Amino acid sequence: MSAAPTPRPYVVPIYKVSLVRDGRLATAQPQLRCSADAAELFRAFLGNVDREHFMVAMLDRKHRLIGTNLVHVGTIDGALVNPRDVFKPALLCNAVAIVLCHNHPSGDCQPSREDRTLTQRLKDAGKLLDVTVLDHIILGDGTNQYLSFADENFL
Repeated sequence: MSAAPTPRPYVVPIYKVSLVRDGRLATAQPQLRCSADAAELFRAFLGNVDREHFMVAMLDRKHRLIGTNLVHVGTIDGALVNPRDVFKPALLCNAVAIVLCHNHPSGDCQPSREDRTLTQRLKDAGKLLDVTVLDHIILGDGTNQYLSFADENFL
């Protein structure tokens, strides 16, 4: 009788997670003190793009900017956003708070039902992860046209 063959060990991959700086953006405010500061920051990055873009700004405990991340580029009338994609850069940056932003290429800043639902999902996810969602900015047409969920008491 021969001995049973010894099983080969399973080889488990070892991963290293890192955050890569992809560029820099000059801003007048190192700290987001109000929705206008946030809108100005996001508008500097987005300009007048023709498709919906969803971004996140990561902040430290004093609401100083750690960095921004472009989460998703969508279509002319929508962007599919997954909470994992929003919070991954925030967690890697050790952010305590985030500000969300997306643009409406149509120019109308009013939030859709989907915008409100997504914001609530992200706020709930942030509670679980100890990352506070401070605001969600929707950029419209024009230099100063935006809507702040915090200012409108939608959060």
